[in-house]
Amino acid sequence: MLEFIREPVRMLVKFIRKSSIQLIITVSFTFVTIMAMLFVGIALFNRFSADSEQNAKISTKQIADEISVNMDYYLKNMIYISSLLESNIKKDEDLPSSRILNQMEIVLSTRDDIVGLAVFTDKGDIAAKLPNFEVKGRANIKNQSWFKEAISNPDKVNISLPHVHNIFYGNHSWVVSLSKCVKYKKGNEEATGVLLVDMNFRSLDQLCQQTKLGNMGYIYIIDDKGNIVYHPQQQLIYMGLKQENIKNVLKESSGNFIETFDNKQRLVTVKTVKITGWKIVGIYYMDQIAATKKNLGTYAVLIIILGILFVIAISTSLSAKISKPIKELEKCMKLVEEGRFDVEINVEGEYEVVRLSKAFNLMVLKITNLMEQIVKEQEEKRKSEFNALQAQINPHFLYNTLDSVVWMIENEKNQEAVTMITALARLFRISISKGKNIITVKEELEHAKNYLIIQKVRYKNKFQFKMEVQEEVLNYSTIKLILQPIIENSIYHGIECSVDEGEIFIYAGIENDKLLLMVKDTGLGMNEELVENILLTEHRKSKGSGVGIKNVDERIKLCYGSEYGLKIESELEVGTTVKIYLPLYIE
Repeated sequence: MLEFIREPVRMLVKFIRKSSIQLIITVSFTFVTIMAMLFVGIALFNRFSADSEQNAKISTKQIADEISVNMDYYLKNMIYISSLLESNIKKDEDLPSSRILNQMEIVLSTRDDIVGLAVFTDKGDIAAKLPNFEVKGRANIKNQSWFKEAISNPDKVNISLPHVHNIFYGNHSWVVSLSKCVKYKKGNEEATGVLLVDMNFRSLDQLCQQTKLGNMGYIYIIDDKGNIVYHPQQQLIYMGLKQENIKNVLKESSGNFIETFDNKQRLVTVKTVKITGWKIVGIYYMDQIAATKKNLGTYAVLIIILGILFVIAISTSLSAKISKPIKELEKCMKLVEEGRFDVEINVEGEYEVVRLSKAFNLMVLKITNLMEQIVKEQEEKRKSEFNALQAQINPHFLYNTLDSVVWMIENEKNQEAVTMITALARLFRISISKGKNIITVKEELEHAKNYLIIQKVRYKNKFQFKMEVQEEVLNYSTIKLILQPIIENSIYHGIECSVDEGEIFIYAGIENDKLLLMVKDTGLGMNEELVENILLTEHRKSKGSGVGIKNVDERIKLCYGSEYGLKIESELEVGTTVKIYLPLYIE
């Protein structure tokens, strides 16, 4: 039984690992119920099978006992009548007497099961009889078996096998003859005779046929020698056909056994009648038990199928009710996983689920508060980093410009110095911008122009610059001081080291719905490896600010996000192009 259950359980556990809670509840509940139904069904079926055989044995034995008791009572009654007649015969002086005939008539009139009464002499002559039928001339009474038995066993009541009455004309009934040796007076002497009581065989037949052993079972009777006294197919027996295993029955005095007869198993129950030694044999066919088992099995399978369908319906309904709030909770958790923190779940149901939904709402609220706090802290951090970077750039501007002015004054280039100081004043006016870090594109371009003027004076005839600006971008907003560090790097690391006069091109326009500021030079350029690493690690030279391009890229990303910033293209001995992408907005 354990082997029968182990494999389905293993498959169920494997299935559960990959299934939803509703399916798990439904399948598990259904599986357990089916296993319980099968276990109970098989146990009950086996119990019923055993009880069916036991009940068949008990019922067959009870019927055999009942027939035995009835037959015993019936035969005792017949013996009592014969004894009563015998007693009266002894008292009469001679036969036939009117008193004996009157008693015989009373017996015949009150007992339908007695068809004839007669007294014979020991010579076989008739002494008294009723009904008053004529004795057949060729009937040899002395050779009759009942007569011989009575004469040879004078103290015993003899009961014959069923036979056709063959003594009197006009009477051909099937009878069982009871014979007994009697003494009567014949004149002054005591004579010996035989009392014959013919009992109608139909009485025995009715006793046996009133009982049924299933649909095919029956009762038959044999004597102690194996001769059949009664059988429901009596005519076949007298035709000489073998109908029963008499030898097996003769071995049993009382009890039952199972035998195979005509390729069929049947239960045989034997009960012995004490008075006659007859054996009452009950036959019960086991096929009927098998048919009953089959019908019960079919009925059980139908009940189990209906039960399974009912259990599936109930378990599906219950699992849906149990899993519905959990599914709602799972749905909300997926929304939170996708970044939706404005969800709130109000689940009604079992105590644990309600507690779980409240804990979920509390968790989402805490996550939301923590995220707001983190965003606020990050914003403060970005502002502080932005201000620190801005502060790092401003001294750099002043240092380079004043360095150029000192150089011009030392070389008595006063006009150039005035130009530079004027440009420097305008430069600082835009740099300060009343403390603002966001200015217009127009102001940023003006700042870049002043810076180029200052550097052009310093590097006279070293480079030329040109600016191309789309009119519609001038009023867009940008972080201030993002062009100047790039122009500075173009001069120090590109044009200054070049033998030929260089050119710096400044462009402002719109590209792919983004604000584009571009600085392009015709300097020495960079190799591919340096271009790839310039925004990852700081590239320093002996001249310049030391912060430059990487600083600008970090400021843009801190302010606008990672999708904006710098893109660098360069080729050795050709030049470098730096593109700055910013969002289109007006502050």
